[in-house]
Amino acid sequence: MLRFLLALFTSIFTGVLLVGWLNSRSSPFAFDPRFLTVVVGALTFHGMALVLTYFFLREHEVSWSEAFGFRAPRVGRALLLSVTIGIVILPMAWSLARVSAKLMARLHFDPVVQDTVQTLQTAESTELKILLGVLAVLVAPVAEELVFRGILYPVIKQQGFPRLALWGTSLLFAAIHNNAMIFLSLTLLAVILTLLYETTNNLLAPIVTHSLFNLANYFWLIIQPTAR
Repeated sequence: MLRFLLALFTSIFTGVLLVGWLNSRSSPFAFDPRFLTVVVGALTFHGMALVLTYFFLREHEVSWSEAFGFRAPRVGRALLLSVTIGIVILPMAWSLARVSAKLMARLHFDPVVQDTVQTLQTAESTELKILLGVLAVLVAPVAEELVFRGILYPVIKQQGFPRLALWGTSLLFAAIHNNAMIFLSLTLLAVILTLLYETTNNLLAPIVTHSLFNLANYFWLIIQPTAR
């Protein structure tokens, strides 16, 4: 697991450097680099997470269905529960985000939205909006659930630290999104996704809830007036 994390964070750090270079004046690209920025970010985090998960499972000689419960009984019940949880958690997460924004404003901190949200709000390219939608709804939920709920959580729990597994992975999940305004709401989401995985023993359940959560936020941002 340590090698898994080291490789993943090395890839993320490399992606940050590439993104910084793409947005610098020395970048050779004459067009808006935001499309490449999104692609690089997705490849160095979500793409690498999928690749590392494949090698992690191969090294331990475990199949995807065995590792993540994809063939667990009562799949229909698990998916129904995941949809219900997704609907319930949305207003809770949005309320927490609003409270966080107000608290930051009172403490004289600027409640800036996430970088990807800013990109979506200001994007004029339909291709960029579609790419962001695909990444948010399809790619990110799968990759992030594999890493945080599928690998990190059970490994830490099996070492005899169930509370650290729950709260540590949840806080790390929120932290990697690099935005103070949504930190509490994402921590809540992560805790609920972990408990959902525990309840269903099927990683498809938190993946579906995560995907629905991102889908709702994506469409909410799409219908908002374009930011300039």
